[in-house]
Amino acid sequence: MKQQDPYAALRYKEFNWFLLVRFAMVFAWSMQFIVIEWQVYSLTKNPLSLGIIGLMEVIPAVSMALFAGHIVDQKEKRNLLFTCIAGFSVISLGLFLLTWPRMVAGFSEHSVLYAIYALVFLGGFVRAFLGPTIFSLMALVVPKKVYPNAATWSSSVWQMGAVLGPALAGFSIHLIGVHWSMCLIVGFAVTALLALTQISKKPILNPKIGEPVMQSLKEGVKFVFNTKAILGAITLDMVAVLFGGAVALLPVFAQDILKVGPQGFGVLRAAPAVGACITMLISAYVPLNKNAGMKLLVAIFGFGASIIVFGLSTWFWISVGALFFSGVFDGISMVIRQTILQLKTPDHMRGRVASVNSMFVGSSNELGAFESGLTAKLMGTVTAVVFGGSMTLLIVTATGLFSPSFRRLDLRKDLEEHSS
Repeated sequence: MKQQDPYAALRYKEFNWFLLVRFAMVFAWSMQFIVIEWQVYSLTKNPLSLGIIGLMEVIPAVSMALFAGHIVDQKEKRNLLFTCIAGFSVISLGLFLLTWPRMVAGFSEHSVLYAIYALVFLGGFVRAFLGPTIFSLMALVVPKKVYPNAATWSSSVWQMGAVLGPALAGFSIHLIGVHWSMCLIVGFAVTALLALTQISKKPILNPKIGEPVMQSLKEGVKFVFNTKAILGAITLDMVAVLFGGAVALLPVFAQDILKVGPQGFGVLRAAPAVGACITMLISAYVPLNKNAGMKLLVAIFGFGASIIVFGLSTWFWISVGALFFSGVFDGISMVIRQTILQLKTPDHMRGRVASVNSMFVGSSNELGAFESGLTAKLMGTVTAVVFGGSMTLLIVTATGLFSPSFRRLDLRKDLEEHSS
């Protein structure tokens, strides 16, 4: 068997610009979420307010997801991504102004809080289009034979942004404050816009341009539910993120339980992404295509167990270690899921499939944040985290027992078909 080239996708110039765009956007978005989490909890001292941040973003993201997928499949991807990033930049600029003490001096804390929620809500609309557009554009800047390698590098860059964004958020809050931290976020959004100009416009591969919206949406949903590998992968990941959303409560752990301040908060927030990034860089050399279904089940089980350890820990470095290993297992899950999606999705349906995926997985980040905030309010922070991790273990065990076809899922045949 021919040795896999771990740098195959990186040999395409536009893919490298694509990686820069994705890194800058993930960095900016994850940093912004952390800065806003810190600001909102500082204003309210209520863990439920952290859940409301997630809810404000997930409502428009879910309600617009399928329609966004239809639009993405009908439109040119590079220009559509440019519009998404420009929209994010405007929202970030608004948050920059809302965190300027001189600008909001005449307003009550509740007015500022509601304005922040409103901008986060608008960001949910942008996000509904951003994910499917990026997923679809990636398939147009590299040939099919390197899709798995491109998915690995793309996921790794996503995690690098998720590592550095939260880490810098914690340190920048400490060093320069919330307001100027938001200024950095605007700068990274502008960087993404400039990098995107280096990618040329791409052809629209959908043969059904002008297809009625409802017919298009029905076709996309039907494809996902009929493709068991895709449905199983995104469902499992949704469960893990929904019930394992401990990261939404990190401001509570950092300020009230571990008492480590904004610097420790940055370390805690970055720990899972560090673990995931290391895992995905290794996976560029050690492919996960063999026995992919069983590996995904084991990875999500390990993720749930790590979340339980984190919830029970009262020692900072044990908590960091538990979050690190949750990231290791999450990294394995992400690489396998992205490879399944890239290999099993036809070009003309990428936008719609990515939108369904965002409804299952992407939106579950915010639903998980709301679930964590609500359960923390009802049963206490520690109990809420342990409950979430336990539910993850229960569901992934049930899936493994009652879905033998998913346990046997192997992607090597699909990879050979795309490489031929």
